[in-house]
Amino acid sequence: MDEIVPLIVAPTLPTSSAETTTLMTHYYRAEMTRMNAWRARLDLTSNWSITVVAALLSVSLSTPTAHHGLALFGMVIILLLLFVEARRYRFYDVYRMRIRQFERHYFGQFFAADPKGGSEPWLVMLAQDLRHPKFRITLMLALRRRLRRNYIWMFLILLCAWLVKIASPDLQAGANLDPMSPFANGLTHAAIGPLPGWFVMVMVAGFYIALCAACLRGKDRGGDEVHV
Repeated sequence: MDEIVPLIVAPTLPTSSAETTTLMTHYYRAEMTRMNAWRARLDLTSNWSITVVAALLSVSLSTPTAHHGLALFGMVIILLLLFVEARRYRFYDVYRMRIRQFERHYFGQFFAADPKGGSEPWLVMLAQDLRHPKFRITLMLALRRRLRRNYIWMFLILLCAWLVKIASPDLQAGANLDPMSPFANGLTHAAIGPLPGWFVMVMVAGFYIALCAACLRGKDRGGDEVHV
């Protein structure tokens, strides 16, 4: 019995302007859906971070017996979530770029044509990106963007909570603090197990100096562009 070979039919491309418009409209909606999905993932990670900060602060500052290391632990958790969100942001940025090409060169030309802007180059770039998708920004740039926009404030809140915890006698169970020497008191109570207080403070200071340097380093290209 002869084997039945399935007939492979090449996809039919649009042959009229109406079909082309329909194709581009459906493709725009598909890319918008994917962009919104990754945008929702960004919001989810940010919500996790806010929840972690709120939970750790409520435990650390409401209970004198709670160790000040909870605030440091919260810094580590927020740093991990920052890396997760930066990875998601790189995917989001790919689909955002495709949407912006449509809005700038297609819909923008429709509502108010720009005589200086042609329509061919952006279609070629979009076709190349669809054939060979690549990230448009590095992981470090994604980290800096998310840090500047959201996470630096969470880190600063945790730093303030940690400093209040180690300096306030009301928040240290069994602590006999000398009000005349607040720095010495904080240095003493900043110790964690075998790690002396001065070493912990140096590590925290170095960490926040690195965060501030990352926030202030460089600027995003395209100052007139709206970035999330």
